[in-house]
Amino acid sequence: MPDFVIEPPKVPTLPILGTDALFPVRRVYCIGRNYAAHAVEMGHDPDKEPPFFFQKNPNNLDTSGTFHYPPKSEDVHHEIELAVALKSGGRNIPVSEALDHVFGYAVSLDMTRRDLQGQAKKMGRPWEIGKAFEDSAPITALVPAAESGHPDTGTIKLTVNGDLRQEGDLNQMIWKIPEMISYLSDYFELAPGDIIQTGTPAGVGPVVRGDKLLGTVDGLPPLSIAVE
Repeated sequence: MPDFVIEPPKVPTLPILGTDALFPVRRVYCIGRNYAAHAVEMGHDPDKEPPFFFQKNPNNLDTSGTFHYPPKSEDVHHEIELAVALKSGGRNIPVSEALDHVFGYAVSLDMTRRDLQGQAKKMGRPWEIGKAFEDSAPITALVPAAESGHPDTGTIKLTVNGDLRQEGDLNQMIWKIPEMISYLSDYFELAPGDIIQTGTPAGVGPVVRGDKLLGTVDGLPPLSIAVE
C-alpha cells in the first residue's frame, strides 16, 4: 500500500437507483445559460453566444435531501437541471458517438450564491465562490440509460413550497446532450465518472431556510430538498 503522508480523501460517489452499486465521480462540468429564456433573464442574447462551462467539485454533489444554507451569502438561488453521468470518455468525441459514453441520468440542482457570483462577474473573477461551495449540487440517485433511455424532450420543473418557480422542456436546451459532450471533449479529456449538469430553464430565484424544493424531470425520480 502507498505510504500517504495524510489520510487520502474518500472518492465521491453517487448511488444507482435499485442497486447497492456506487458510481465514482471524477469531475463535474456545468454549462451556463443553456436555455434561451434563462439566458434572456440573466441579460444575455442566446443567439450570439457559444457554449461555456464552469466546474463544481465532485464532493459538492449531495444526496442527503438537505441543503444547508451557506455562509457569506444573503441571496442563494435554485437552478434545476438534468445531470448526465459518463461511463467512458476521450478526446474529440463526434456528436454522433457521444451518447455511447453516457452511463445514466439524474435530477440535480445548481445552487448558487448569486450575490457572490455577481460580485465575481463585475470584477472579472472566476465563479467558484458562488458555485462550488459545500452541498451546492443536490442530486438524486442515477438512473442507468438502459432503463431511462436518453431524454431529449420532457418537462423539467421546480416547485418551492408547492409554488411553481421553474418550468421548461429538455428540447429547449440550446446545446443538446451529445453536443455538450462533444464540445467538452475538444477542450478536456473526458473520462468515466464525469458528470455534466446541462443547464436550467427560466425562473431561477432565491431560497430561504425552511423552504421545501421539489425538482422533477419526466421519466426520472424526483429530487426533494429541505433548506436548513
